[in-house]
Amino acid sequence: MKRLALAVAVALSAWAGSAALAADMPPPAPIPKAPPPPPYNWSGFYFGGNLGAGWNNVSITDTNGNSFSGTSNPQFVGGGQVGLNYQFPNYQFWGGAVIGIEAAFDWLPNANNTNTATDAFGNTVSVAINNRWLTTVTGRFGYAFDRLFAYAKGGGAWVGASNPSIVINGAAFAPSTSSTNSGWTAGFGVEWAFAGTWSVRAEYDYVGLNNPTFVVPAIGTFAADTISTNNRNFQMLTAGINYKFGW
Repeated sequence: MKRLALAVAVALSAWAGSAALAADMPPPAPIPKAPPPPPYNWSGFYFGGNLGAGWNNVSITDTNGNSFSGTSNPQFVGGGQVGLNYQFPNYQFWGGAVIGIEAAFDWLPNANNTNTATDAFGNTVSVAINNRWLTTVTGRFGYAFDRLFAYAKGGGAWVGASNPSIVINGAAFAPSTSSTNSGWTAGFGVEWAFAGTWSVRAEYDYVGLNNPTFVVPAIGTFAADTISTNNRNFQMLTAGINYKFGW
């Protein structure tokens, strides 16, 4: 009985000693959490392609007092783009401002615009201007919210066209003029980096072009005429995909 009491006493003493020792030990250090991944960086060189639709618009008047009515239907556009971005990081807001430069080339295989008019003598005149390709060089600026980038753009534009066709009472004339027209462009878009360095974008662009004039000789009851184009422009809605190389 004495031995049992002694063993119990020793066990209680050991437990009390270990409890006191544990109370004197500092608490275990917390396990550090892994830092969150940094926001997506849009800096780097990229290239890609685009597809969409375009609308060619122009109004035409002449010195004989005619006002031409025109048609402008949606046309297929498609091409590619290359560019370079630089992002100014602002980690407090999980993103940053982005500036860049981009060059793009698009085919306009069906971009046509035909305008017709009938004068007081019943002469019918049609003018067709057929765009074939579009090149733009623009600056881009905007703000990136991690993998989402909203931007605006603006710069120069060059359009290549087949020679304008003028038809008077069924007789066709090809006026001597340059087949290249230049102007300016502005637009806006949104881009999303969906996987690694791949991104997709949707974009609207407006292209304002110069307004050439054409001289038409007198034919029968049709008096000599100077035909003037006004407010010539081309608008596009495109979707594209890009692949970016980092710094």
